[in-house]
Amino acid sequence: MQSKKIAGPKPEGGAARVIKKYPNRRLYDTETSSYITLTEVRRLVLESAAFSVRDAKTGEDLTRSILLQIILEEEAGGAPMFSEAVLSNIIRFYGHAMQGFMGVYLEKNVQAFTDIQAKLAEQSKGLTPAMWTQFLNTQSPLTQGMMSNYAEQSKNTFLQMQEQMQKQTEQMFDALGLKR
Repeated sequence: MQSKKIAGPKPEGGAARVIKKYPNRRLYDTETSSYITLTEVRRLVLESAAFSVRDAKTGEDLTRSILLQIILEEEAGGAPMFSEAVLSNIIRFYGHAMQGFMGVYLEKNVQAFTDIQAKLAEQSKGLTPAMWTQFLNTQSPLTQGMMSNYAEQSKNTFLQMQEQMQKQTEQMFDALGLKR
Protein backbone atom coordinates (compact mmCIF):
# COMPACT_ATOMS: atom_id res chain seq x y z
CA MET A 1 0.00 0.00 0.00
CA GLN A 2 1.44 3.34 -1.06
CA SER A 3 1.17 6.17 1.43
CA LYS A 4 -0.29 9.45 0.28
CA LYS A 5 1.93 12.51 0.26
CA ILE A 6 -0.89 15.01 0.68
CA ALA A 7 -3.19 15.36 3.66
CA GLY A 8 -5.97 16.83 1.59
CA PRO A 9 -7.05 17.10 -2.04
CA LYS A 10 -4.75 19.06 -4.34
CA PRO A 11 -6.19 22.40 -5.35
CA GLU A 12 -6.88 22.79 -9.07
CA GLY A 13 -3.70 23.79 -10.90
CA GLY A 14 -1.76 24.29 -7.70
CA ALA A 15 0.70 22.45 -5.55
CA ALA A 16 0.06 21.32 -2.02
CA ARG A 17 0.98 23.69 0.77
CA VAL A 18 4.33 22.80 2.36
CA ILE A 19 4.88 22.98 6.09
CA LYS A 20 8.45 22.60 7.30
CA LYS A 21 9.25 21.03 10.64
CA TYR A 22 12.42 22.29 12.27
CA PRO A 23 14.59 20.45 14.82
CA ASN A 24 13.16 22.65 17.59
CA ARG A 25 9.78 21.02 16.75
CA ARG A 26 8.38 24.26 15.33
CA LEU A 27 6.23 24.12 12.21
CA TYR A 28 6.71 26.74 9.50
CA ASP A 29 3.99 27.32 6.91
CA THR A 30 5.74 28.29 3.68
CA GLU A 31 2.50 29.67 2.21
CA THR A 32 1.94 32.23 4.96
CA SER A 33 5.64 32.61 5.89
CA SER A 34 4.82 32.10 9.56
CA TYR A 35 5.14 29.56 12.31
CA ILE A 36 1.99 27.57 13.05
CA THR A 37 0.80 25.23 15.78
CA LEU A 38 -0.63 21.72 15.64
CA THR A 39 -4.03 23.30 16.22
CA GLU A 40 -3.61 25.27 13.01
CA VAL A 41 -2.53 22.12 11.14
CA ARG A 42 -5.68 20.44 12.49
CA ARG A 43 -7.69 23.35 11.09
CA LEU A 44 -6.08 22.75 7.67
CA VAL A 45 -7.21 19.12 7.85
CA LEU A 46 -10.75 20.16 8.78
CA GLU A 47 -10.77 22.56 5.81
CA SER A 48 -9.53 19.74 3.53
CA ALA A 49 -6.54 21.87 2.58
CA ALA A 50 -3.82 20.09 0.61
CA PHE A 51 -0.56 20.09 2.54
CA SER A 52 2.47 18.06 3.39
CA VAL A 53 4.83 18.35 6.32
CA ARG A 54 8.53 18.07 5.50
CA ASP A 55 11.63 17.88 7.65
CA ALA A 56 13.35 21.24 7.13
CA LYS A 57 16.84 19.67 6.86
CA THR A 58 16.26 16.37 5.01
CA GLY A 59 13.00 17.01 3.15
CA GLU A 60 11.62 13.73 4.58
CA ASP A 61 7.82 13.51 4.51
CA LEU A 62 6.55 13.81 8.10
CA THR A 63 2.86 14.28 7.27
CA ARG A 64 1.71 10.95 8.74
CA SER A 65 3.69 11.59 11.92
CA ILE A 66 2.07 15.01 12.39
CA LEU A 67 -1.41 13.62 11.67
CA LEU A 68 -0.83 10.85 14.24
CA GLN A 69 0.31 13.49 16.74
CA ILE A 70 -2.94 15.42 16.17
CA ILE A 71 -4.95 12.21 16.69
CA LEU A 72 -3.01 11.51 19.90
CA GLU A 73 -3.82 14.98 21.22
CA GLU A 74 -7.49 14.58 20.30
CA GLU A 75 -7.63 11.16 21.98
CA ALA A 76 -5.99 12.54 25.13
CA GLY A 77 -8.57 15.34 25.25
CA GLY A 78 -12.24 15.22 26.19
CA ALA A 79 -14.01 12.34 24.43
CA PRO A 80 -11.74 9.75 22.81
CA MET A 81 -12.94 8.09 19.61
CA PHE A 82 -11.05 4.81 20.07
CA SER A 83 -11.56 2.46 22.99
CA GLU A 84 -8.64 0.53 24.48
CA ALA A 85 -10.01 -2.61 22.83
CA VAL A 86 -10.00 -0.99 19.37
CA LEU A 87 -6.47 0.36 19.84
CA SER A 88 -5.27 -3.05 21.05
CA ASN A 89 -6.81 -4.75 18.03
CA ILE A 90 -5.20 -2.26 15.65
CA ILE A 91 -1.81 -2.86 17.30
CA ARG A 92 -2.27 -6.61 16.87
CA PHE A 93 -2.52 -6.17 13.10
CA TYR A 94 1.01 -4.74 12.88
CA GLY A 95 3.31 -7.48 11.63
CA HIS A 96 0.32 -9.72 10.88
CA ALA A 97 -0.28 -11.04 7.36
CA MET A 98 -3.47 -8.97 7.21
CA GLN A 99 -1.75 -5.65 8.09
CA GLY A 100 -1.92 -4.24 4.56
CA PHE A 101 -5.50 -5.35 4.07
CA MET A 102 -6.59 -3.89 7.39
CA GLY A 103 -5.31 -0.44 6.43
CA VAL A 104 -7.22 -0.56 3.13
CA TYR A 105 -10.33 -1.90 4.89
CA LEU A 106 -10.29 0.90 7.47
CA GLU A 107 -9.60 3.53 4.83
CA LYS A 108 -12.48 2.39 2.61
CA ASN A 109 -14.88 2.20 5.55
CA VAL A 110 -13.98 5.63 6.86
CA GLN A 111 -14.37 7.04 3.32
CA ALA A 112 -17.76 5.34 2.91
CA PHE A 113 -18.88 6.73 6.28
CA THR A 114 -17.64 10.20 5.29
CA ASP A 115 -19.55 9.97 1.99
CA ILE A 116 -22.73 9.03 3.86
CA GLN A 117 -22.23 11.93 6.26
CA ALA A 118 -21.76 14.35 3.34
CA LYS A 119 -24.92 13.08 1.61
CA LEU A 120 -26.92 13.46 4.81
CA ALA A 121 -25.56 16.97 5.34
CA GLU A 122 -26.40 17.96 1.76
CA GLN A 123 -29.93 16.59 1.98
CA SER A 124 -30.61 18.08 5.39
CA LYS A 125 -29.84 21.68 4.40
CA GLY A 126 -32.75 23.85 5.33
CA LEU A 127 -34.12 21.49 7.97
CA THR A 128 -35.10 23.10 11.25
CA PRO A 129 -33.90 21.41 14.47
CA ALA A 130 -37.39 19.94 14.94
CA MET A 131 -37.47 18.60 11.38
CA TRP A 132 -33.93 17.22 11.82
CA THR A 133 -34.99 15.39 14.99
CA GLN A 134 -38.02 13.94 13.24
CA PHE A 135 -35.84 12.94 10.27
CA LEU A 136 -33.42 11.05 12.53
CA ASN A 137 -36.17 9.44 14.59
CA THR A 138 -38.13 8.13 11.62
CA GLN A 139 -35.16 6.33 10.03
CA SER A 140 -36.21 7.50 6.59
CA PRO A 141 -35.78 5.20 3.59
CA LEU A 142 -32.94 7.45 2.46
CA THR A 143 -31.02 6.87 5.71
CA GLN A 144 -31.76 3.16 5.63
CA GLY A 145 -30.62 2.97 1.99
CA MET A 146 -27.35 4.76 2.70
CA MET A 147 -26.63 2.58 5.72
CA SER A 148 -27.37 -0.59 3.77
CA ASN A 149 -25.04 0.66 1.00
CA TYR A 150 -22.37 1.27 3.63
CA ALA A 151 -22.88 -2.20 5.09
CA GLU A 152 -22.74 -3.73 1.62
CA GLN A 153 -19.52 -1.86 0.77
CA SER A 154 -17.99 -2.95 4.06
CA LYS A 155 -18.99 -6.56 3.44
CA ASN A 156 -17.62 -6.50 -0.11
CA THR A 157 -14.30 -5.03 1.05
CA PHE A 158 -14.01 -7.71 3.71
CA LEU A 159 -14.82 -10.45 1.19
CA GLN A 160 -12.17 -9.06 -1.17
CA MET A 161 -9.67 -9.17 1.68
CA GLN A 162 -10.57 -12.79 2.42
CA GLU A 163 -10.28 -13.72 -1.25
CA GLN A 164 -6.86 -12.05 -1.54
CA MET A 165 -5.68 -13.81 1.62
CA GLN A 166 -6.87 -17.15 0.20
CA LYS A 167 -4.95 -16.52 -3.05
CA GLN A 168 -1.79 -15.61 -1.15
CA THR A 169 -2.09 -18.72 1.01
CA GLU A 170 -2.52 -20.90 -2.07
CA GLN A 171 0.51 -19.28 -3.72
CA MET A 172 2.57 -19.85 -0.59
CA PHE A 173 1.54 -23.55 -0.43
CA ASP A 174 2.35 -23.93 -4.14
CA ALA A 175 5.77 -22.30 -3.65
CA LEU A 176 6.51 -24.66 -0.75
CA GLY A 177 5.28 -27.67 -2.72
CA LEU A 178 2.54 -28.43 -0.25
CA LYS A 179 -0.78 -29.93 -1.27
CA ARG A 180 -4.01 -28.20 -0.31
